[in-house]
Amino acid sequence: MSIEIWLAFAVAVFVISGTPGPNMLLSMTHGIHHGLAGTVSTMVGLLSGIAVVFSISLGGLGTLLLASAHAFDVIKYVGAVYLIYLGIKTWRAADTRISTANRPDAPGAWARFRIGVFVSLSNPKAILFGVAFFPQFLDRSQPLLFQATVLLATFVVSETLWMTVYAGGGARLAHWLRQGGRMRWFNRAAGTAFVGAGVMLGAFRR
Repeated sequence: MSIEIWLAFAVAVFVISGTPGPNMLLSMTHGIHHGLAGTVSTMVGLLSGIAVVFSISLGGLGTLLLASAHAFDVIKYVGAVYLIYLGIKTWRAADTRISTANRPDAPGAWARFRIGVFVSLSNPKAILFGVAFFPQFLDRSQPLLFQATVLLATFVVSETLWMTVYAGGGARLAHWLRQGGRMRWFNRAAGTAFVGAGVMLGAFRR
């Protein structure tokens, strides 16, 4: 692809990646509770899920989801239920302490990685986004694998930058949240946002 097409893609993806959504909300929430370093495993999980989703899209499953209403609905409702579950769990986190590193019930790095993967995989709209958006930047007269790899790598880099910003911002916000009952209210706000994302996903129509 030409450098002009790649730059257009990079700019569009940078703007889209920075838009608040479940991935960025999870990055910020884990940044608050675990710090920036502790959120690395979450971000790796989110990015792994993204790589799987867009690889599936480019591999043709996204087209299958467009054609099969049943398959799309199954993935959609499973994702919606998981986001709602995550929201309820976050809402009920009444502990006002910021650091969870020394708590016996604190999720470990592997658990945070799994949460990141599940959140990324919970949204079939990402697959549809890959089907509708990515192909517009591919030159069909040139080898597609290299182009797809470049586009996916660009998307991953953009997501990583924004996740770091959100997680780092959450880690800085932790000091302010440590005062009074602000952590409880943040958990409720974040939980509501996750539930809202799940409800919106459940109501989403292709």
